[in-house]
Amino acid sequence: MATPEPRAPAPALVRGGRLLRGQGSTLAAVAAGGVLGAAARYGASLLWPTRPGAFPWTTLGVNVVGCAAMGVLMVVITEGRPRHRLVRPFLGTGVLGGFTTFSTYAVDIERLTGLREARTALGYLALTLLGALAAVWLAAATARRALNWRR
Repeated sequence: MATPEPRAPAPALVRGGRLLRGQGSTLAAVAAGGVLGAAARYGASLLWPTRPGAFPWTTLGVNVVGCAAMGVLMVVITEGRPRHRLVRPFLGTGVLGGFTTFSTYAVDIERLTGLREARTALGYLALTLLGALAAVWLAAATARRALNWRR
């Protein structure tokens, strides 16, 4: 009789059909935050719609603002006073992960390219990348300076 082959371990979050202790609240925090962030992003797209072939300013703005907020959040929760363990998953992964939309960024580039708006697509690609990086860096530096000033 052959020995059975070992089974691969279950994913970290689920074992034996049950959530691991303590992970359910994290998952709920991420999900609740994601709903809020995605709703805010959707609201922005309703307030400032983008015409086909036009530069997607709303998506650019959402991504830059979201990256700036992430820069502030990460400094505050890592260098500020201790926070509840669900603040980072709720605000960082949930709200800001749901708010920023780099998948829409990719779709916008594809759509612009398909409409033969290659210059607009390339400009959008570069401006989003540079704007997001600059926003997170400047926001983090400003938050760090503000925290140090308070001390």
